[in-house]
Amino acid sequence: METFSRLRLREKLRLPLFRNALYLMLHNVFQGVIGLAFWVVAARFSSTEDVGLASAAISAMLLLSLLATPGLDYAIIRFLPNAKENSNIMINSCLTISGFTSIVLALIFILGLDLWSPALIFLRQNPWYFCAFVLFTTGWTVYALIGKVFIAKRSAGYTLAQGMIFNITRLALVVLLPAFFYAFGILASWGIATIVAFIIGAFLFLRLVQSGYFPLPTVNRAIIARMMRFSLANYIVSLLWFAPTFILPLMVVNILDAESNAYFYVAWSLASVLFAIPISASFSLFAEGSIDEKNLDRNAKKSLVFTLAIIIPAILVIVFLGDKILLLFTSAYSENGTSLLRILVLSCLPLSITNIYFGFKRAKMQMGSVIALNAFMAVSTLALSWALLPRMGIQGAGVAWLSSQCLTALAVILLWRLRRGKRQLI
Repeated sequence: METFSRLRLREKLRLPLFRNALYLMLHNVFQGVIGLAFWVVAARFSSTEDVGLASAAISAMLLLSLLATPGLDYAIIRFLPNAKENSNIMINSCLTISGFTSIVLALIFILGLDLWSPALIFLRQNPWYFCAFVLFTTGWTVYALIGKVFIAKRSAGYTLAQGMIFNITRLALVVLLPAFFYAFGILASWGIATIVAFIIGAFLFLRLVQSGYFPLPTVNRAIIARMMRFSLANYIVSLLWFAPTFILPLMVVNILDAESNAYFYVAWSLASVLFAIPISASFSLFAEGSIDEKNLDRNAKKSLVFTLAIIIPAILVIVFLGDKILLLFTSAYSENGTSLLRILVLSCLPLSITNIYFGFKRAKMQMGSVIALNAFMAVSTLALSWALLPRMGIQGAGVAWLSSQCLTALAVILLWRLRRGKRQLI
């Protein structure tokens, strides 16, 4: 029986759909585990206030990077496999546009801190911190985009390798830098690791999967114009999907305080390890569907079963052992973050349904319902969080997130049933 199971596993992993999904899951789980270790070290050797400020600064950096990539990360997965002789120009055009945009947005963010995040004003008071934040934001933007190129090339193993370089480097640096630079030291550990991983990914890994590639500033208007409609639709979706992830820490630090945000951010980071499992399966389904649309329905069902088989045991582990895991950060994190963590991980079940649906629709380039569902999810999560945070503390954000995910998944199920009913009529 055991031999039979191993043979079935090997057979599944020969298929790009499952192989790339597994690589992406390993990447995200490894990133999540090292991320937890990163925050454990930060929590052990830095004040709670420094952890809260650094986590808010990192959230801002990630949000700016998202804004700087106008859906090109998804467009490159959809269009790169068929780009042929223009593939290198396509990659460099996407990197150039996103990199330049991230510089502009980071400058605007720093200059407007009085308006949107006074708690992070320390980033503007030191010119070195100012310049470093801009550099780190740009580095994360192009680093993340390179990972999507590997997915498009059915070479997600390099996404895993690049991620391992980033994660090991940031973990090593966070042991040293916060002792000298406090909250900025935590941010710098993350940022410097990003730059290192980007350089290796762009100048080594990309050249292994993309023949004749060399990173050069390039903008080919014709190529970008062909990608732009699909790109902008996914840009809207990305902004809506990640809005709670990046805005909630800023909301918590300003509505509550930096200490509460430290507890919130650690619980969210741990739950995000599980969030990454269905997201990885969705990306793999999207990439495979962009190449082979004939088997998309069958692959969507396989992806959902594959995801649930992994996610359900993981949810049970976190529900029963989450308080013990949070003790790694100190007892204060366990006491204040366990309830939130349990609420968040329960959302992985509806999240699995919605993300497989999103991957299916992206492969078909049918973005209307994807935009509408993500808009509902983002608005409901943020609006409920705004109302519940003053009354329930950080648990209010968890209740808002879980509620929006359940309602969105219910809408997806209704849409699937409606689609199946129409096909039967035909």
